[in-house]
Amino acid sequence: MNSIDSVSPADNYDQPKIQRLLSIDLWRGLVMVLMALDHVRDFFTNVRFSPLDVTQTTIPLFFTRWVTHLCAPSFVFLAGIAAYLSFQRHNNKRKLSRLLFTRGLWLVFLELTVISFAWTFNTSFFGANVLWAIGWSMVVLAGLIYLPTRAIATFGILLIVGHNLFDNLHVEQLGSWGWIWAVLHEPKMFTPFGGIRFFIGYPLIPWIGVMALGYAFGRVLNLEKSRRSQLLKRLGLGLILSFIILRTINIYGDPKPWSFQSNFVRTLLSFLNVNKYPPSLLFLLLTLGIGILIFNLFENRRFRILKPLTIFGSVPLFFYIIHLWLIHISAVIIAFPTYGWKAVTLPYLISTLMPPNYGYNLPKIYIIWIVILVILYPICNWFANYKAKHKSWWLNYL
Repeated sequence: MNSIDSVSPADNYDQPKIQRLLSIDLWRGLVMVLMALDHVRDFFTNVRFSPLDVTQTTIPLFFTRWVTHLCAPSFVFLAGIAAYLSFQRHNNKRKLSRLLFTRGLWLVFLELTVISFAWTFNTSFFGANVLWAIGWSMVVLAGLIYLPTRAIATFGILLIVGHNLFDNLHVEQLGSWGWIWAVLHEPKMFTPFGGIRFFIGYPLIPWIGVMALGYAFGRVLNLEKSRRSQLLKRLGLGLILSFIILRTINIYGDPKPWSFQSNFVRTLLSFLNVNKYPPSLLFLLLTLGIGILIFNLFENRRFRILKPLTIFGSVPLFFYIIHLWLIHISAVIIAFPTYGWKAVTLPYLISTLMPPNYGYNLPKIYIIWIVILVILYPICNWFANYKAKHKSWWLNYL
């Protein structure tokens, strides 16, 4: 999640010379508001089963969760693009490498401190989630950028296409070295000492590949607009078609094969229900394919109604931190009249452990989501304008 330009979208929305950068901010802003929807659902839902459980879910609930699959791949891919654009502006790989390395470690630090506490309000729990994945991917990219772009792309493709070969290798099989495999490929909860819990939710191998591909993809932005648009369309549709073919064959690319269900609709949901933790080849084909088509749409059309997305998309890390705290604090405030101080420690992220009378139905979830976005907009707009007017070095890390 990396801001790619210091120009204020609020002040320069109509200037053609930065339209390409605005299209990236629009893409990033869109997936960020979808991310906020997923997190609002996490904290406020009254559903006590996984929205992706095709045997129990409803179509609106399934797609409310499923559409947010676009978020993490887009964040990581866009961070790679941002790194390439930074190199293109400054033409200094040594400086870029240092920035990627230090910013990556900073994101890992934030994940294990500010973000982990925002999720649970619990000082004995640490989560390694999306900022963890982005941070370590930046650290790896700091070294990769010295390679030819084609080599970087090849490396990324090999990680994404090949990592599902190791789906049957598990932490328990590796003994004392199992934690390394958890960091690389298999989500796992550890209790390293005392009552401390450490959950690895975003294993690194596929995400490093996505960021490497994002960096290599940055060269596409140098193409003339009509040629670029044609390539984006073909690439996006090609990735989605590859997903359909491989998913239909049902042999490789995802640890959860689809299966026939009680009716056609539930069978379709099973077909679409691909694995995010870690992101399978099929998951990434589908989500990046859709993301690239969205990007192409934003490249070719100017949706004035979506202008607020450029604000959110221009300050992604700031948005990410603020929105988690705002959602969690809001959940506590709303739950407080019923649960008192216990509202602070309710297991909001584990719906099966929540009191049966807690939470709201899907229409109310959407209303809460919109209210959260309305509150976030002026805050993010202020910070976007602050970044545009100030050039302090520390702003590169927010």
